[in-house]
Amino acid sequence: MSAKESIPPIEVVEKMSRQERQKYLDGRLRELVAFAYEKAPTIKARFDKAGIAPSAVSGIKDLENLPILRKDELVELYKNNPPFGGLVTVPATDLERIYVSPGPIYDPHHQSETYWRRHVHMVKAMGFGKGDIVVNTWMYNLVPAGLLIDESLRRAGATVIPMGVGNTELQVQVMHHLKATVFYGTTSFFMNIINKAEEMGFDVRKDFNLRLVVIGGEMGGGPIRKMVEEKYGIATADAYGTADVGMIAFECSAKNGMHIAEDIIIEIISYETEKPVGPGEVGEVVVTPIDETYPLIRFGTGDLAGLIEEPCPCGRSALRITRLLGRVGDAVRTRGMFIHPRQLGPAMAKFSQVAQYQAVVTRHGHRDELTLKVELETEKGIDKEKLAKELNKVVSDAVRIKVDRVEFVAKGVIPELHKLIVDERVY
Repeated sequence: MSAKESIPPIEVVEKMSRQERQKYLDGRLRELVAFAYEKAPTIKARFDKAGIAPSAVSGIKDLENLPILRKDELVELYKNNPPFGGLVTVPATDLERIYVSPGPIYDPHHQSETYWRRHVHMVKAMGFGKGDIVVNTWMYNLVPAGLLIDESLRRAGATVIPMGVGNTELQVQVMHHLKATVFYGTTSFFMNIINKAEEMGFDVRKDFNLRLVVIGGEMGGGPIRKMVEEKYGIATADAYGTADVGMIAFECSAKNGMHIAEDIIIEIISYETEKPVGPGEVGEVVVTPIDETYPLIRFGTGDLAGLIEEPCPCGRSALRITRLLGRVGDAVRTRGMFIHPRQLGPAMAKFSQVAQYQAVVTRHGHRDELTLKVELETEKGIDKEKLAKELNKVVSDAVRIKVDRVEFVAKGVIPELHKLIVDERVY
């Protein structure tokens, strides 16, 4: 990759014209492709299989000639070529941290300054900075979210309280005692904390110091955000990211879509044709981050959105995407985490008593609920209470989301041909 002094400061990139930005990103992409081809064996193998030389990629317009790397394929790459699927450009001993995502996928802790300047710029653009005390409720164990946001905020000058998930009463006390100015987490968990605060006798407007909440990670949060702003007088913002890529886009004060982060290239493509969709059309978000540690070139996120080309009133020249409009495939986002059939299958295979099963996601109030429906081969000699506890633990561990209930149903209730995960939420 090019020397640091040849890369313009991110504040300069932010104000570039569309033409200047295109030229800048074309150059960065050429560098990334040449570097990844040399340093990441799987990238080289994918290019060679497609019959494409790195020199054939002159800019963003050439990306559509390259194969898309999808999540399911990523899992297979990691299984077949451990530990990093041939995608990480440094040895494991050079990494400060390694995260474990479902698959398992071993996500590297990014050391690239390009990566971190993107994240610091994003949190500053959303309004974080020196003087903020931030309650970070994203998960800190195994997955990247908690530590990723933590480090981004600290580099931006904010003070972070690493709360993670759970312990709503303690969360209320901490926010109150330390006069936290910002909350960062899922929409439903924030509402759980606010409801708990009111149960404890607090007046959220008078007794807390919150000025901003960055809440998301779930579908259908718009009405809740509107209520938070109107009822409690707290500004809201949203951001979009994945465990593999990090943060991808963020919402500015204009609240009219999410700006694509600097040093990120996004394509909106048709899932069926893998070609770019027209302006205003919905397609899959395909991401190419400028990241020399983990160069995921054309990573298919599975998320659906549209591209917004009109200029933003905030003055930033980066294109925007709409808020996420759903998912392609079978994964279902629940409480900020994706649940995928590949996680359920191995877990349920441990129970020979089970004939059919289905995970059902519903919504009660402001919280996603996960129910595991189970048909048994036979009920004779089965201790359902004991089996339910075992199923709950094994499945909760596999999907990393607590199963709310295990429901035994009669044979035939679950169709023979069925989705393993269904989303029955109504917003």
